[in-house]
Amino acid sequence: MGAAYSSCSSLFLAFPTVTLYSSPITTSSQSYPRSKSKPKPFSSTIDKIRNTRFLEPVKIMAQTSFPCSGLAVKCGKVGEVENQEEGTTRKPMVDYHGIDQVLLDEMVYDALVWSSLHGLLVGDKSVERSGKVPGVGLVHAPSALLPMPFPENQWRQAVELTPIFSELVDRVSLDGKFLQESLSRTKKADAFTSRLLDLHSKMLEINKKEDIRLGLHRSDYMLDEQTKLLLQIELNTISCSFPGLSSLVTELHRSVLNHYGEVLGLDPKRIPGNNANGYFVEAFAKAWTEYNNPRALVMFVVQAEERNMYDQHWLSAVLKERYNITAIRKTMAEIDAEAELLSDGTLLVGGKAIAVIYFRAGYKPDDYPSESEWRARLLMEQSSAIKCPSISYHLAGTKKIQQELAKPDVLERFLDNKEDIAKLRKCFAGLWSLDDPNIVKEAIERPELFVMKPQREGGGNNIYGADVRETLLRLQKEGTDGSAAYILMQRIFPTVFQTFLLRNGICHQDNAVSELGIYGAYLRNKDKVIMNDQCGYLLRTKTSSSDEGGVAAGFAVLDSIYLT
Repeated sequence: MGAAYSSCSSLFLAFPTVTLYSSPITTSSQSYPRSKSKPKPFSSTIDKIRNTRFLEPVKIMAQTSFPCSGLAVKCGKVGEVENQEEGTTRKPMVDYHGIDQVLLDEMVYDALVWSSLHGLLVGDKSVERSGKVPGVGLVHAPSALLPMPFPENQWRQAVELTPIFSELVDRVSLDGKFLQESLSRTKKADAFTSRLLDLHSKMLEINKKEDIRLGLHRSDYMLDEQTKLLLQIELNTISCSFPGLSSLVTELHRSVLNHYGEVLGLDPKRIPGNNANGYFVEAFAKAWTEYNNPRALVMFVVQAEERNMYDQHWLSAVLKERYNITAIRKTMAEIDAEAELLSDGTLLVGGKAIAVIYFRAGYKPDDYPSESEWRARLLMEQSSAIKCPSISYHLAGTKKIQQELAKPDVLERFLDNKEDIAKLRKCFAGLWSLDDPNIVKEAIERPELFVMKPQREGGGNNIYGADVRETLLRLQKEGTDGSAAYILMQRIFPTVFQTFLLRNGICHQDNAVSELGIYGAYLRNKDKVIMNDQCGYLLRTKTSSSDEGGVAAGFAVLDSIYLT
């Protein structure tokens, strides 16, 4: 599931020159190596690139449908992009000259070869069967050519928050009354949320207990330029995508800097390790062990057509290689047709017992085109299999619950540690219900400062700018419960950088903003917490002219961070 950005990108930053010291960066789950030599002073990734062999730009026409508002690079040429609609040439936000064509061509070529050889791949949308048949219509995953500068202090902060958020999700999931009451008005306005709540109600009615609970979450953040604060965009609890490919992007960037870091003045050791793939697999293996049936399988619940299948296949392949645990892939329609629930709660699919269910589908209405899919979801929830996530974890990650948790005194309902509560509150952006007439009035008057969010995941769903005003006025005129389907969020204004974006074999230079997602793995068996760790990260970078930011939805590219 790709999260959508809650940002506006009207600010540009060139980092001041600072000296970095290569002390180890250690978290509860990983550490980063000490540099053997004193690093060179570093202004920013782009500043260093800008100081490398320049050529005067050649004016060309961008030959791609990918939105690009700065410069474009294609077939070894670098130049300003002519606005095809207006017939004018738009200048980048700073006086930016092209990189030496030879150097750029070498880096792009090597990056594309590396991606192809190491499985940094997705299905090509132009090939009809690429989302159904493995090995057909492969193309490199959209990615940045070089890592994005990111402040080390805010990186540490995001890592430190991860186990606190995971514990919060677990405790919220156990409070069925809170979930039902918080989403009661949303249920009236949103049919999809209503069906999810009905499933949850059925589990409460039969007193269904999830003694073994597995969560693979991702908390997404942006750096607000004005306040310099790390602010949370959202907390994802279902189908957190790209643990497989994000690990590869980190290795891609380390490979590029190993080859070209000296000429660029960049140290590959400043890219933090990212073993999201390994940590996800470890969580599956530990959950499988807790289930205690050596013949049981792990089941990935997938969409019928999935061009991001290789991100998922990386997980199942490593699970088999490291732990000799078999994973199968099934759509919800296939589960409805093949599954059987035994009297002891065991879920059989195709006659095989299922220990762990990993949802990479089921997070949006399109995943339930018929009652078949809803029957399958109900059957899975009723079973003793470990769900990742359970319906309670799923609901705990909704936008409305995020907004409710930001209210005064609500965190204290679930957490005891005052320091942890303060850390969470520090990263909360402004979040409001549309029940507040004052905030609605302000959003109508200044819509550019807000984002309207429905209870949807996957990117492309949020409402920005003048559309915020129009939607609010329409809801007021209708006078129904429709407003309960949305929340309002403070619009974050992040720093803008210039970077290089690779898509479909073409390199574009553009102004861009990034969103950092930190993965967290949480596994609990009754009172015993078996795993609660930060487990890698996902950085998504998009052109600053785009509001939305999902990679799978086509708005952004995969990236990694360079600690500054």
